[in-house]
Amino acid sequence: MIRFSLLGSGSSGNAILVVTPGARVLIDCGFSMKQLELRAAQLGERLDELDAVFVTHEHSDHVKGLGVLARRLRIPVFMTRGTCARLPANVAEVPCIECFTAGDSIRLDGLTLSSFSVSHDAGDPVGFCVDFEGAKLGIAADLGHAPNLVRLRLAGSQALVLESNYCPELLRLGPYPPQLQQRIRGKQGHLSNEDMSALLASLAHERLRLVVLSHLSEENNDPARVFEMARRAMQPCGAEVVVARQHAPTRMFEVRP
Repeated sequence: MIRFSLLGSGSSGNAILVVTPGARVLIDCGFSMKQLELRAAQLGERLDELDAVFVTHEHSDHVKGLGVLARRLRIPVFMTRGTCARLPANVAEVPCIECFTAGDSIRLDGLTLSSFSVSHDAGDPVGFCVDFEGAKLGIAADLGHAPNLVRLRLAGSQALVLESNYCPELLRLGPYPPQLQQRIRGKQGHLSNEDMSALLASLAHERLRLVVLSHLSEENNDPARVFEMARRAMQPCGAEVVVARQHAPTRMFEVRP
């Protein structure tokens, strides 16, 4: 069984805690050490028991607390070389970096994290599939679109964490300047609600039990609208739909084979 929680998700910070009987890892580290500890404590978890950190890409909302955590805990930090080369200067020293190539799988105490390339305006961004004893959690965070590679890697997951960043109409009418709107809508930007819904429909199967929607824009999206679109896409398989929030962790979910 895999247990996991999104400690928070949005443009101000992202982090996912993943726990199995033999391993405890963090995927992304986009909050301060204090916030990470507070949010983990709400779940009855301790960050000083982490075995490793995995980084999807180098944007600050995914690595804000990485340097402090890595220096304090001295645990391995896994990322692609492209991500490593573009870490923000304010992250400072990150000891124990382990670089991998997109497509590689990393095994840790019975837990396997398989990486895959995603389309986003970063150095070499990846998503992850987390596998443990037949349980599979698929994670596709920041991505501008979902090509066949993403669909193939996420297929067969019993639980999914998918971006649903913006509503095109709200983005168009919102406060963002045209250049930023174009970046968000682009192939290397973020996933729209409509693209999320289409991706979900293509991934539906009888053993998919949970979908957690992440990285919602607070300015350009509506959680109720996102939830309803995903719920309709999941009607054939009856999977639970949860919308992650920026300012509080989700509950600890369970993924079973």
